[in-house]
Formats: sequence, structure tokens, C-alpha cells
Amino acid sequence: MDVGAADFARCLPCLRDRVGRAAFLGLDMEFTGLHSAFSQNNQPSLFDSPAERYQKVRQSVQRFTITQLGLAIFSEENSNKYLVHSYNFFLFPSTLGVTDAELTLSASSIQFLSHYGFDFNKFLKDGIPYMNELQEKILSQRLLEGSWKVCSALNMDVVKKAIDEVTCWIAAAKEGDTVILQDLSDSQMLDVQLVLRQALQNVWTQPLGDNEVMVKKVSPQRRRLLESSSHDSCRKELILTSARGFTNLFQIIVKAKKPLVGHNMLMDLCHLHDKFYNPLPESYEEFKRNIHHLFPVLIDTKTVTKSIWKNYQFPRVSNLLEVYEVLCSDLNPMDPTCPVIALASDSARYAEKKSPHEAAYDAFLCGSVLLKSAHLLLCRLTDDAAKANSSFSQYLTMLAEYLNKVNFIRGGVSSINFSGEDISRRYPAPLVVYVRGWPRLDERQIYQELQPLCSFDIRRLSDNQFILLSNRFKHVIRVLHDYKHHPKLQISVYRHWRHSPHVNCLLQVSGIVALWSLLAFVLGGAPSCSP
Repeated sequence: MDVGAADFARCLPCLRDRVGRAAFLGLDMEFTGLHSAFSQNNQPSLFDSPAERYQKVRQSVQRFTITQLGLAIFSEENSNKYLVHSYNFFLFPSTLGVTDAELTLSASSIQFLSHYGFDFNKFLKDGIPYMNELQEKILSQRLLEGSWKVCSALNMDVVKKAIDEVTCWIAAAKEGDTVILQDLSDSQMLDVQLVLRQALQNVWTQPLGDNEVMVKKVSPQRRRLLESSSHDSCRKELILTSARGFTNLFQIIVKAKKPLVGHNMLMDLCHLHDKFYNPLPESYEEFKRNIHHLFPVLIDTKTVTKSIWKNYQFPRVSNLLEVYEVLCSDLNPMDPTCPVIALASDSARYAEKKSPHEAAYDAFLCGSVLLKSAHLLLCRLTDDAAKANSSFSQYLTMLAEYLNKVNFIRGGVSSINFSGEDISRRYPAPLVVYVRGWPRLDERQIYQELQPLCSFDIRRLSDNQFILLSNRFKHVIRVLHDYKHHPKLQISVYRHWRHSPHVNCLLQVSGIVALWSLLAFVLGGAPSCSP
């Protein structure tokens, strides 16, 4: 089900009720870009520690935005049956009284979304606004100070026209006279009312519906009485609720504390924090604490399926849809005790047609993969009677070792543990390349040289040395064998005590100190004895 700004307020009460009754929530997002090219070396690397990767992701999240958020609400109808309501929320940064947001678009990401049928008109014209707590604080302060600012260029022209019209009208108007301003959007109605009230102390405004605002000439006494009315459509709390937009649903989800399920969800979590909670902190550990406070139970289906795949003769897969298709195929024989997953009528199209990279569909796949994976784990450890009456709480017990461990793509750990310490991943020993007779060689040229043979991440160690890191033992063995007698590239296993520039520097300094000490001793000589 697609939800835009025009429908969001109407859908919110139903969403609050469904989230409250959910067993768990599936989540997926689409973005205007993934990896920022603004800073160098921002691509994921095997050399990255979790803290280093977080800084890379943080830079990207600060530049790109969410175009679409998918939320699949899985409700446990009865024993082993789940009903799914899956929503596509089109999002667009709020332009209501806050600093105008700057959007960065990655050409490849926009091309990717276009290929999969993304509706850019809904994103741009009907995107639900949102703001984080810092932006809300700034907006609240402006409302208290009466210093409303129109940020939308489109709305600014409309506001200027409205001020001109009302200024001409009010000069000849009597107290109690009214004028109607027409053809205003919801955000324009609010901007027009707040600016007119701020500029003219003898007018009152009231929305009439159908995109119209009534402006009435009133006395100062009458104006003060109307401002204290509980029926004023421009009350601060109503404006903040409207400006928060999708953040209202985010806060409902946080309060509900339901298990949140995603696939490779680190980027999703960073955007949730930055766009709806607070700007991402510089500290990686603070980020982890904040996310765990917001979402105490996280389940990354990539982490789960990576482990499960080792125990079954399933083919290798590369994306979420392929994982789902394998789990639904003959390779995973249908078990009569397997959970039944039924799509609600408002999401029924996903039962008839694949819609990869549509956020609501992928959120549905995340939840479905989780249930099927959890059932496989349950089947290995329990009898048929227990499987037939399985509940989601039992599935959570089976998934205990995977909870709060979010997959870490190409890096120093296999997963980020949001409820504990990250555990280092065991990689093959790094290699060091010593270059002879190949001047001005850089990382890119080394990569191109080795690419036909194997896959490595590369960092410069010194002017003529590079360090190589691979996550595949066979690649390390292959390159050591094939480059054993290479005339220009001498490749060997990296030894920290031998190859580290810091260790070499320390040894050189120690050697110099020792040499000077020896010279001082020899040249100084021992004191002579008098006869």
C-alpha cells in the first residue's frame, strides 16, 4: 500500500493500532545514494574497523536522503499464522519553518531506482515530511519567538501574493470584514496564516477547507481572545505534529519496542537515527548505545541466513529476493508445520507480482525470510508437536545468538553487536607488495594488475610498499604462488615487526641511540689512574 503526504494523517491512527498489536516489524529503505564520492576512500574496505566504517556511512547519510521507507507489520493471528500489512511511505524532507534541506543525488542510485519503476513524482510532490529532534527544537523556538520563516521557494511566491492582496484589502476594510484566499496547498495555508498574523496585528486567519483561508479584520482585544482559543488551527502543538510528519510514526514504533527486522540494515539504522531521532553522533559507541535504546531487539536476516546456509545444501545467493525464493522452493521441502504468511488485502499485489527494490515488498521479504529461517532452526532442535504449535516467542529463542547483530559488509568484524562487544573476524594473513623498477605505481594500478587473478583491498604502506588484504584464503595462496618470481612485484606475507613503518622507525631510532651511546663510551674511555 502506497502512502503519501495526502493520506498519512488519515492512516496514522490505524498504523498506531497495527504496530501495537504486531509480533514484529519488517523494514527496508531506498535512498538517493549509498556511498558519498565527496570524500576519498569512502567505499567499504576489508581494512575498516567498525568505527572507521561508521564514519564512512555517517558521511554518506549526512548527504543522501530516504526516498521510500517500507514497513511490513507482521501480526500473529493464531498459532503459526501471520497476517502482513506492508506499506510504502514516500518521504521528503520538511520545508516547514526549518532550514532548507540540501539533497544529494547519486546518478547510479537514481538510475537504479528508475530501472525498478520508482515513482519520482510521488517522492517529490507527495512525500511525507519528517524532522529529527534537533530540527523540531529549532522550529519550536521560532514559533515561540514569532519569527516564522518561509523556506519553500514555491510557498514564498504564494505568501508574497497573499500579503499584497490582504494589504490592499485591509486599508478600506471595516472590523468584521473578511476576504478569502484560494488555491493554497496544506503547507501554503500554514505559511500564509503565520506570516499574515506575524505581519498584521489586526487580522485573524482561519482555514476553510478546500484549500482556502479566510482573513478577517479584528480588534486587538478580539485578536488576543482568538489566540488563546483551543480551536485555533495554528496552535504550536498542531504545527509541530504536522511538521513532524513521518516522525510521528517513528516515535510510535520506538515506543512499541517491537523486534525490528531488516537485511544488511546498518545503513537503514543510520538513516533512522539521523532523519527521525537526532543527527548521527561522531562517536561510534554512542551511536550503538542510541540504537540499542531505540530498538532493543534487532534481527538482520543477512546475519541469520549467512549462518544457516552453511548447514544446508542451498545454492549461493546474492540478494534478498534470491534468499526468499530458495526458502520457498523445492530445495526447502514444504513442512506442514511451517508458518503460514498471508498478505492483507491492501498488500495483496505482492502475492501476485515480484516487486524487488520496492521498499514495502522488500520489507515483506525480510519478515518472511526471518520466519522461514527461524522455522528451519526450530526443526533441527524440536519434535513435530512443538513445531506444529510454534509461536514467535519460540522463534526468538531459536534466534537468540543472532539478536542485535547487524551484518558488516567487507570489514574487520562479521557483524556489529548493538548489545555488546564486536568480535573480530578471522581473515587470511595480509600480504605486502614490494615494488622494484615501477615508478609512481599507485593503489589503482596494483588493483588492476591483480584483478584478473584475485580480489584484494589495497593500502599504501610506504613509497614502494603496499599491503594487501583478502577474505579468501585461496586468493592469498594463488597470488603468493603466481608472483613468486615476478620481476617488479615482490609479494610476501606481511610481518608487523618487519614491515610496519612505525616499527622500522622505532628500530632505526633505537639503533641510532645505541650507536651514539657506544661511541660516547669508546671515545670517552675509562678514567686513568695516577702512578
